[in-house]
This record gives sequence, structure tokens and C-alpha cells, in this order.
Amino acid sequence: MMKTSAFSKVEQSFFDASGRDAYTTMIPYIVVPNVPALGMLAALRFLEWVDGNPEGVISLPTGKTPEYFIKWTSRLLNGWDDKENRALMERHGLSLQKKPSLRGLRFVQTEDFYPIDPEQHNSYYHYVTNFYIRGFDLDPTRALLINANEIQLAQGKHYSEVFPDNIIDLSLRNREAGSNLEKLQQESLFRIDNWCMSYENRIREMGGIGFYLGGMGPDGSMASNTRGSDHNSTTRLTATNFENQAASASDLGGIEVSRNRLVITVGLGTITFNPDGLTLIFAAGESKAQVVKNALENPIDNLYPATVLQRQRNARFYITEGAAVKLNDSVEKYYREGPWTFEKTERAIFDLCRNINKYAHRLELKDLQEDTYCSMIPDLSMDRVQDVIDSTKRKIEKGLLKEKDQVFLHTGPHHDDIMLGIFPCITPQLREASNKFHFTICTSGFTAVTNEMLMNYMVETLAHVEQDKINMIEYPDFFEKGYMYKFDKDVSHYLNKIAANDEAGKLRGLCHRIVRVMVGIYKLNSRQELEEQLRKNIELLKSSYGGQKNPPDIQKLKGMLREFEEELVWAHYGVRVRDIQHLRLGFYTGDIFTPQPSAKRDVEPILEMFREVRPTVVSMAYDPEGSGPDTHYKVLKAIAQALRVWKEEEDLSKLRIIGYRNVWFKFAPSEANVFTPVSLNSMAVLQKSFKDCYISQVNASFPSYELDGPFSDLSQQIWVEQFKWVQLILGKDFFYENDRPKIRATHGMIFHKEMTLDEFLMHASELEKSVEGDVK
Repeated sequence: MMKTSAFSKVEQSFFDASGRDAYTTMIPYIVVPNVPALGMLAALRFLEWVDGNPEGVISLPTGKTPEYFIKWTSRLLNGWDDKENRALMERHGLSLQKKPSLRGLRFVQTEDFYPIDPEQHNSYYHYVTNFYIRGFDLDPTRALLINANEIQLAQGKHYSEVFPDNIIDLSLRNREAGSNLEKLQQESLFRIDNWCMSYENRIREMGGIGFYLGGMGPDGSMASNTRGSDHNSTTRLTATNFENQAASASDLGGIEVSRNRLVITVGLGTITFNPDGLTLIFAAGESKAQVVKNALENPIDNLYPATVLQRQRNARFYITEGAAVKLNDSVEKYYREGPWTFEKTERAIFDLCRNINKYAHRLELKDLQEDTYCSMIPDLSMDRVQDVIDSTKRKIEKGLLKEKDQVFLHTGPHHDDIMLGIFPCITPQLREASNKFHFTICTSGFTAVTNEMLMNYMVETLAHVEQDKINMIEYPDFFEKGYMYKFDKDVSHYLNKIAANDEAGKLRGLCHRIVRVMVGIYKLNSRQELEEQLRKNIELLKSSYGGQKNPPDIQKLKGMLREFEEELVWAHYGVRVRDIQHLRLGFYTGDIFTPQPSAKRDVEPILEMFREVRPTVVSMAYDPEGSGPDTHYKVLKAIAQALRVWKEEEDLSKLRIIGYRNVWFKFAPSEANVFTPVSLNSMAVLQKSFKDCYISQVNASFPSYELDGPFSDLSQQIWVEQFKWVQLILGKDFFYENDRPKIRATHGMIFHKEMTLDEFLMHASELEKSVEGDVK
């Protein structure tokens, strides 16, 4: 049943612009075209609400999604009388007589890790005090915050004394304490519970939350109310689940920390206590599409925490086109609007086979006629199914094509992105002698290396130096210029030790590389200076907390460790260090909000690389909407601009573009035009190479929320799942009875999209519309 809703003036203006007349979901939603527009809508609605509730109770979100909400709110408040701002507000239905004051608002923090020093930059306390209390000039005396230092524990002790390893055993609520320390911890745990009860009461005494703006976690969580939470839950100290631990790993310095860190969170009952409260959930990007669908299309269910909002008459979802893509309304819109295309036919038939679990060659006409979307296919007959079967075979033929006399330039936003995306597509071409290969990693990737890992390698390197195991430092010119040479030797040494199963030899090879890069970073002149710098770094890392932003020299050290890893991978196939570029683009800063790519800092290095390499084939991560790992989109944006400039200088009509995806986003079969078969042998090579070379990733300190393990396992899982889709179209016998050994050996499938430069630039322009509108 199609519905409309009593939107506010601001909401109505955005709803009218969304191209959607109504909705069929349990909760109203508004779709906006891009991430900045999402922030604009939330900011304008916030100011609209504040005007009518100058002393209301508010709760605002943490994380990356609020970036543009914060920017737009600050821009509008700080430039209230600016003509451009006034016109923007009027255009979107915000007609206020005077600038709203935020000093009367009462702010409520909804969650934080526990225990955590509130002054650490990765605590939510620090986030809200920095961006909201100070940033929005809220009155700190009217704020209700979660400050771990103010929670009184047993015997007046600090949490670092009571929980020396920052681990809290919640079973102490229900069992006997087994030691004096456990008795202290048990009493403290009950005191924390009392504090949470008091916090809950204070929120309710204020009438509950009047304006709640928040996001959803990877499992659909609200605040830290994970999948399965009681819809009447209150403020409490609780554990989270793996999905949320994976999402917070980057905040806390790795899954090793986040797996054991508890949270204090308000409950779903807390959020919905005020029946008149305005509760807004915003979500951006296709990575959130499934949890958005779950929340909006299911009846109230504790598996989907946000379904609790069905009891709030003023609940709303603000979502981008990407986040809305799986909604039934969006699917209906996709099929019914615009001309019918073969891509729609492919999608409809692929989805039908999956939905009814039936092979394409066994479909009957009535299956198509009874399906909502297949029944819309023009000239519907079994010939349309054969068209999709034939198209799928052609896509596989393209994936099997052996290239010759090509110059490949494979690019990745981070180290390991290329391998995880299209490794089995690349390796056959690497074996052709007439092809030339270059690999470019666009960012430093230092955030993927934990402090503990780097510190351990610093300790090992110091030991190797002290034990005279790094002979090269004794060469007379080593500290002057010798350190700059023989990078390929480090790589070869390490691979030799992999072949020999020599763990000590591998470690020695890594220590050689660390010495080289440290001499370059710190301009060291002697063995003594090297040893002193190693000790300084060890002490610095020891005193750093997990997730702390490192100084630039430590960031560079971490990044150069990742660069060594990438060189190891491609050296398996004889690719030299000089053919692997590490651009270290400047927008990648390690801050929670990173800047957009700039022409001089980020585009020029890519352009110079194109001019030097002169590729005939360029690959890149081709992810939509600039959400999730936004590094991927920012790199794509910089590459697209560099190609536009290069196109003005050269005839690039024959340049081919390969757009790939890996563990963050996946192509639908109808979106991709190349399917590459993957054998068990290729999977084995992926797994072995990944675990041998990406030493910082073997323990999966920063895993995907989809799998508790290394990314190579997740890539293999995706390829196997995609193969199952293709089997439904072609049948299993197409593979195991095929005349060609390569087809018979297929057990996985990679989807990617090949384009001409003009096609890519057209698609890139469409993608840019999903993130354009940056706030000045």
C-alpha cells in the first residue's frame, strides 16, 4: 500500500525533489542524491526543530556519516545572514525570522566505549565535546555525558586499577568472585550498573530525547543496541557483536582491542521513551542497503533494532540513493521508469532463478509470467531466457581472453585492493612476455598497521642490529646513499625464505627493509643514531593507546611496511620494485574526516604516472557513492580527473578501463560485462600469497564485518557465491562437462566492468553526482 506522510516543510522540499511520490514501508523515508545532501537535509531539519524547541533534549551521532551534517549546520549558523545561505534555506522550506540559539538545548550522549579515557581522540566523549559542545556552542552545563572518569568504582579506585587489562567479565554479575581482584571488579561492576540506571533516570526526568539523529551499524544496530536487543532496553553496560567490533576496530586500534571492549549505551527503550520525539536515522551508500531494507520493510522484530521506531509517530529515515537501492519501492522504480533495457532483462531473470532456486534452462514460461518483473520483459518468451544464457557465455569468453602487447596499469586505493579484486584476472596476463605491467597504490595505507605490530618489528630490528645481523650498515657509504639501493634484494631475500620455510630468514629480510626506510625517513648518519631512533620509536609506540593518531614519521613507517608487502606479491611474477609506484596521496591523513582530493596534491601525481607509463589498460576500484571506505571513491575521483586532463594531451580512444570491486562492494551480474572463471588453484595461490606477503593483514586486525578472518577468505567466499549465480543461469553441467579444462576447473567467478575511456568518464560523472556539493 502506497503511503504519504505529514512531513515538515524542510522534509517536504526534499521529498518533492526525490522523484518519489509515496512509500510502502513501515516508516517514512526520504531519499537524497548524495552524501552532502544527506547532511544538508539533517542540518536543516535540526535547525527547523530547534526553532520550535529551543530548550529541547537532543542526541546527535558520532562516526563518519555526520561529517556533512556538522559542516552544513556550522556553515548555516556561522553565516546566517549570508545571502547564499538564506536563499538555500528559503529554497528548502526553512523560513525563520531569527537565527536559532542552541545554548538552551540539553545534549545527551548515547554511547561510548568502557573503559576508555574520555580525553582520547577515539572516545565518543571526545567526539561530542569537540564537534557538538564546542563546535555548535552548546552549553556544557546542560549536557549529559558518559565520562568514564566520573563513574565511581569500588574503594574509590580508577578503572585502570580495577580493570588493569581493560577487560570486564560480565559473568561477575551472576557468579561468585574467585579472588580479591574479582571481588573488587564485581563491586565496581554493580556500581557501573547503578550509574547506568541513574543516567537512564536523568534522561527520563527530562522527558526523554526530543531530537535523535543517528546512524545504523553493519548489523542494523542503533547506538550500540545490536541485533537481538530488547526493544524496551535501557541504559546499560554491555558487550557488542562481531559486526560492531569489526566496525570499531579502526577506532580502537584493531579487533584485538575492540573484541574485548564493552560499551555503555542507552537502550532502544530510552531512544523511544518520548512518544513525540523526532527520531531520524540516516544512512549512506550501498553497504547500508540491506540493513535499511530490513529496518523499513519488516514488522517489529528484535533482529532488526530500528523496527522499534514503528512505535514513534515522528520517526523518519533519511537515506541516499545507494542506501535505498534494495527497497521494494526502489526496485519497482528501477523497472517501471525509463526505457526497458537488456540489463533489466538480465537482472530480472538472474533474480528469478535465485528467488525460486531454479536453473535457467528449467524455467517455464509461466515462471516468467508469474514473476512481477520478468512479466514486464517486452516480447516475453523463452527466447529471452536464452538471450541471458548467451550473454552470460559471452561474458565468460571475455574473461578468458589472453591479452598480448598491452601495457597494464593496475591501480588500488589501498595495498591488497588489486589482489582482492582481480588477482586471478591478472595472473594469466602476467605470464605473457609481450605484456608490460605496472602497479600503483594510491594511498599510504598506514591505518591498517597496528601500533603493536610496528613496535614488535622495531624491537626485532633493534635486536638484529645489536646482534650484528644487518651487515649492510657496515658498508662505508650505507648511511650516505647505500640505503637507497637494493630494494629488490630485500624482496628477493624474503621470497627465498618463504620458499625455504625459514621464518627467521623472513624476519631478517623485513628488518633489512625497516633499516633502509628508517635511514631515509630520519636522515640517520650512523649505527648509533639508528639504534637510538629505534629505541625512541619503541618507547613512543609503547606509550600510545590503540587507535591513537600517529605522528607523520610513524605513519610513514607503517605505510612503507605496507609498500613492502605489495612489492612481495607482484615479485612472485617477476615484477620489479621500480614498476610498483607508491603515490601516498595527501588526502589520506588518518583523520576521521579526510579532505577531498585536490588538483595539485592528488591529481598531478596520477597524471604524471599516466604520462610516464602510457598504459593501454587501466584498472581501478569502481565503488559507488563515496560511502563505506570513502578512500576508494576519492581515489576514483582523482584518477578520473587525471584521465580527463591526459585525454586533452593524447589520443586515448583505444584506452580500456577495468572497473573492479572487492570485499566492500559487489557487482550484480547484470552490471558487469566480464566474468572471469576462478579455479581452486587460483584460490590457493591467492590464499598463500596473501598470507605470506600481507604480513600486517594475516591476523585480520581490521576485518570486514562480514567475516571474522583475513580478507583473502572473504574474497574467495564472494567469488564462490558469484559462481553459484552463474551456475543457475548456465547449469552445473556447463562447467564440469565443458570441453575446455579452464572451464571444467572453475569453482569461482569474478565480475568486473570493462569500459572505453569515454564510457568511464560518463560513469564517473554520474558517480560524482553522488558525492558532489562539498560544503565550503
